[in-house]
Amino acid sequence: MKCILLCAGYATRLFPLTKNFPKALLEIEEGKPLLNYIVEEVNTIPEVDGIALITNERYAPHFTKWAEELHNEKTITVYNDHTTSNEDRLGAIGDIHYVINKAGIDDDVLIIAGDNLFTYPLKKVIEYYHTKNAPVVCATEIDDVNILRGFAVAELNEKDQIMNLIEKPQTPPTNIAVYATYVYPKEILDQIRHYLEEGNNPDAPGYFVEYLYKKMPVYAYRFEGECYDVGTHEALDQVRKIYQKKLK
Repeated sequence: MKCILLCAGYATRLFPLTKNFPKALLEIEEGKPLLNYIVEEVNTIPEVDGIALITNERYAPHFTKWAEELHNEKTITVYNDHTTSNEDRLGAIGDIHYVINKAGIDDDVLIIAGDNLFTYPLKKVIEYYHTKNAPVVCATEIDDVNILRGFAVAELNEKDQIMNLIEKPQTPPTNIAVYATYVYPKEILDQIRHYLEEGNNPDAPGYFVEYLYKKMPVYAYRFEGECYDVGTHEALDQVRKIYQKKLK
């Protein structure tokens, strides 16, 4: 299994902090960037034998320096999609396809957004994936409709199989929000290529799930714990306060 870390967005909502610096490397606790928490969880998955981080031209030097200094137990390879602005970005699905080709990935993949700070164990996600032998997404209940509108929202059956999913709906059909952690069997990688060749939206990764569940069973792992989407100044301040309070 390979892990793909999505770090190619330009984080415009966090300007000026992220104008020339990636949000995934913003510190949460002193000396500890957001991305370190994610990598620590990935390190708990024995079958992950390599981490591919996809970023852009602007942020690539920062991630390369970070990876070299981290000396992580699992090799982290930084890939540059060579985009230079929010206007010419490939989109998350475009970047997944790009790094699969560049890295020559032909394994199951664990895909994680580099701006999601979560408290649930990734080991449990992978264990659930092996019980299903099918694509798995991470999901939880959110009762605030305004927050739900920023997520992919799923309708599930009694086996937690996705029966309907809408990316960023104005009228969410349920309170089940899908977060940007996905586990796909290697057979799915070709579906990503087909998805893009058909001219579908290359942006939010939830759009691919919306496409995929209509072709094959896709299951939701209902996680226990928290997942913070660190996309705004308010969210960044919130997680810093939470994590710094834990140290006291």
